Amino acid sequence: MSSRSGNAPSACDSREPLIYEIRIQGHLGQEWTGWFEGLAVTLADNGETVLTGPVADQAALFGVLRKVRDIGLPLLSVACLSCGQVDASDGAD
Repeated sequence: MSSRSGNAPSACDSREPLIYEIRIQGHLGQEWTGWFEGLAVTLADNGETVLTGPVADQAALFGVLRKVRDIGLPLLSVACLSCGQVDASDGAD
């Protein structure tokens, strides 16, 4: 599994949720979208599923990662992209 920087962006307000990108090998069906509430679910052309969105804190991040584990698809990467809210136009299909 690869990852980018393990550090949160330095300009973040600690009260703002961090925006994460989580890549999973394989495509999730649309029935899984609701399970990852608050995260956009994008099916990439390369066969990966990309979960993107705000995560309140480390406990919430581990909760999402536990769900990824529970569905049984390999976790490819976890990256902290930025702090703040995701633009509404960045949502899943």
